[in-house]
Amino acid sequence: MWDINVPQIREYAGLHDYDGTVMDLSPAGVRSALDRLGPRGSEEQVSDRHDEDHLQAIEHGLRTAAEVAQIHRWNPLPHLANLDLAVYEREYAPASDRRAARAAHLARWPEAIDASLESLDAIPAPVAKGLLSAIEGLAAGVEPTERAALAAHGRFCERIRKAAELGEPVSSLGPSVLARLLGDGEGMPVDLGRLEVRADRERDRLRSRLADECERISRGAKPAELIPRLMADHPDDAGIYGAARALVAEATSFTAANALLPELGGECVVGPAPPSRRFVVAMLSWTGPYERDAPARFYINPPDQSWDEASQEDWRSMFSATTLPAITAHEVTPGHYAHGRMLRIAAKGDVRRSCYSLAFVEGWAHYGEELLVEAGFRSHDPRFALGVWVEALLRATRLAAALGVHRGTMTLEEATHRFESDAYLRGPAARAEATRATFDPTYGRYTWGKLEIMSLRDEAVATWGSRFSLLRFHEALLGLGAPPLGTMGDALGP
Repeated sequence: MWDINVPQIREYAGLHDYDGTVMDLSPAGVRSALDRLGPRGSEEQVSDRHDEDHLQAIEHGLRTAAEVAQIHRWNPLPHLANLDLAVYEREYAPASDRRAARAAHLARWPEAIDASLESLDAIPAPVAKGLLSAIEGLAAGVEPTERAALAAHGRFCERIRKAAELGEPVSSLGPSVLARLLGDGEGMPVDLGRLEVRADRERDRLRSRLADECERISRGAKPAELIPRLMADHPDDAGIYGAARALVAEATSFTAANALLPELGGECVVGPAPPSRRFVVAMLSWTGPYERDAPARFYINPPDQSWDEASQEDWRSMFSATTLPAITAHEVTPGHYAHGRMLRIAAKGDVRRSCYSLAFVEGWAHYGEELLVEAGFRSHDPRFALGVWVEALLRATRLAAALGVHRGTMTLEEATHRFESDAYLRGPAARAEATRATFDPTYGRYTWGKLEIMSLRDEAVATWGSRFSLLRFHEALLGLGAPPLGTMGDALGP
C-alpha cells in the first residue's frame, strides 16, 4: 500500500524511508504495483475490524483510480506529485540528510519522467492548461547544473504544452466512473443524483446564512456588493504573516478553552511556501505521525510581483480580514494542523496513522471552520462567520461543478458561471476553479466530507444523549485517523 502511494506516505505520514525515491508510473509500473497489492487472504487481514475495513476501502480506491479511471493516462497530477521536491524543505531531519535525499530524488527525475511520458497519452486540453503552470513550477530552485533533470523536466513540460494545444477539448469521466472514483475509496456507494441535491441544499443554506451576516454588517446590503468591499480590507504583503500568526494563536487558544479538542502541543510556523508551491494561496504541511516532532508549516504566499497590479490585488483579497480567519481555521486549528497532531496523539497502528481518506482530511478541516462559528469564535464580529460562508459556498460550488462536468450535464462555461453566481468569484478566478474540476474530479470532497461528519455528529447526539460532548465526539472520530467516510461510524462504538 505504501509503495503505490509514495508522495502522500513520505510527506504526510512522514515515512522517510521513501526519501529520494520515485514511483514507476509507466503502464507496466502501475500494473506491477497493483499486482503486488493482492488479493490478500484472510490470514493476511489485520486483527482490528475497523482497520481491516479502512484498509480495504483505501486499497479499493487506489485500484479504481488506476484501473477504472486510469488517472495515470490522462491526469498529470499524480506524476507531478511523484516529482515534487518541496517535502525536503521541512525540518524533519538534519539539513544535510534532506539535501542528500533531495539530490537523490532529483537524480531520478529522468527515469520517472520517461515512465510518465509512456503513460500520459490521453491528456485533455483543459487538464493540460489547468496544470501547466504547476508543472513548470516543479523546477523552481533547481540549479542549472542539474542538466539531466532539467532536460527531463523540459520534455515533461513540452508534452503538457502540446496537450494544451492539441488535446481533446472535453474532459468528462462519465457518471459511472465518477461514482466509483468517489465512493470506492470511501467504502460506500455514491448516488450522484442524491449528492447533487445535497450540494444544492447546502448552497441554499449557506446563501441564507451569508445574507444574515451581510445584514448584520450593513443593513440592506446585497452580498454581491458588500463582499468585494470587505475583501478589499487586507494587510499589505509584509503584514500577511503577522496577521496569520495572531490568528493561529487566537484560534488555538479558543479551541482549547472551549474543549473542542484536547491539548495538541507542537508548533506551527507561518511563512512563504517553497518555490515549487508558490502557486497556492495557502496550505499546511503538518508533522507526520512517523516523524520526530518538529514545527509544522502554514504556508501563505503573497502575489507574484511580476503580475499586473489588478491581479496582485485580487490575490491579496484572499487574505482579507474577512477570509484569512476562515483560511486559518481550515489550515491550522481546528483544521489540518490539529488533525495532524491528533494523528500523532490519538491514532494507533499503521492503518490509522498512514492510510488517509482525502474526503475526510478536507471534510474535517472544512467542518472545523463551521465548528468555530457554532462555538462563538469572534461572535462580536460578523465578518468571521461571513468569511466561513464565503469559503463554504466556494466548496459547495466545487461539488456541484465536479458532478456537472463529469456527468456531462455542465460545460466548463456553465461551471464558470456557477462560480460567478454562487461563489462570488470573478472572471479568471471563476474560470480557474471550473477548470480544476477537469483534473481534480473529486474536489467536491470538502463539502461532501463536511456533510458526512455533521450527519455522524447528529447520530452521536442521538446515540449518546446526555453523554455527548464535542470533545468526546472529536476524540473518538480522530482516533480513527483519517477514516474513509463509510467506516467512520465506528467512532460511535458497537
